[in-house]
Amino acid sequence: MPQAIAAVNDFVVKFANVNGSGSASANELFARSILRMGVPVSPRNIFPSNIQGLPTWYEVRVTEKGYLGRRGGVDMMVAMNPQTWAEDVKEITPGGYLFYDSTKPMPSSAFRDDINIIGAPLTAICNATYPDARQRQLFKNIIYLGVLSILLDIDENAIKQLFGEQYKGKEKLIDSNVKALGLGRDYATQHLDAKACKLKVRKADNVGDRIFVEGNNAAALGAVYGGATVCAWYPITPSSSLAEAFQSHCKRLRHDKETGKAKYAIVQAEDELASIGMVIGAAWNGARAFTSTSGPGISLMTEFIGLASFAEVPAVLVNVQRGGPSTGMPTRTQQSDLLSCAYASNGDTKHVLLFPEDPAECFEFTAEALDLADRLQTPVFVMTDLDIGMNHRLCKPFKWDDRRELDRGKVMKIGRAHV
Repeated sequence: MPQAIAAVNDFVVKFANVNGSGSASANELFARSILRMGVPVSPRNIFPSNIQGLPTWYEVRVTEKGYLGRRGGVDMMVAMNPQTWAEDVKEITPGGYLFYDSTKPMPSSAFRDDINIIGAPLTAICNATYPDARQRQLFKNIIYLGVLSILLDIDENAIKQLFGEQYKGKEKLIDSNVKALGLGRDYATQHLDAKACKLKVRKADNVGDRIFVEGNNAAALGAVYGGATVCAWYPITPSSSLAEAFQSHCKRLRHDKETGKAKYAIVQAEDELASIGMVIGAAWNGARAFTSTSGPGISLMTEFIGLASFAEVPAVLVNVQRGGPSTGMPTRTQQSDLLSCAYASNGDTKHVLLFPEDPAECFEFTAEALDLADRLQTPVFVMTDLDIGMNHRLCKPFKWDDRRELDRGKVMKIGRAHV
């Protein structure tokens, strides 16, 4: 056996999965369970622009010191995708660990001499337990979570607590997930030597009061608190989840308690031009309105942005930046839209840009952008990116003063102007 990497609360686990297999939920549970043990994590979704059935990865940096960036290197690869097997095995740091589904025998040439091999017959366990093909696919992910919880010393109760929160009111789902978790833990206890894996999670107290949230979700909540009542958008990666989160928050916070009537409007437009046009039209009529988009959307919106600037119409655009502004890299993060947003129009304009560093500032700056747009009577951009927007990050809790009033700038009333 090669010299094994030994680390406590400081290592990288990477999951190699098939898109659409239900692995995302299990992998996030893995990250959250470590977080519940008081150990900070920094996860990353790594996915090409693809459809169901093609590769996807999820990398979790376990970092007691709370680092946010990717470290480089992989200490443990959870290899669940035969399509990417060779590349995934190659990526493991010498002395690291390969965990895989050992149901089907693999030739020795598929492995490396300088890594530690840990196998569990996940498919065989699923086939023996679940008659339904979809159940086999979904619960395989929870079973490997169970095995990893034994190998890495992850608190079983933390995972069960997360099941209870995720499936609150759905007891059958809680029970079935607990069962699958137990299948993995039982196999690992009976057939694997947990001491052979020297990557361990130990309880700590390094999370504090910080929250674990995606930037897009935070920005959407900031729009609600900032008084936005209209969202017009067109689906584009990586910003689509922002508009979806805004709808979710509005359903919870923007319905009249007595009548149940919705006090907001969300429109999925036919394209980006229509969406920014709707935002400008709504703002012209006094509503606080915004759109969420990315680089290609900004390119298409340019003339309307110029109209809003010259006509002095407030509008907020949340630009979740990706590789661009071309359409070629929708799932890669980049910050390449700065100049295209700063001068977006068909003439001489300079726009206000806000740059959040984390989800907490996504919340704060989106609310602030709505105030600034009204006061300055101009488009305002919130410049986030895929890395912040689509990944969970630890950040300080959101703060809001309920005494805060919306800053509408100069508001015209009959016969006089009010400031």
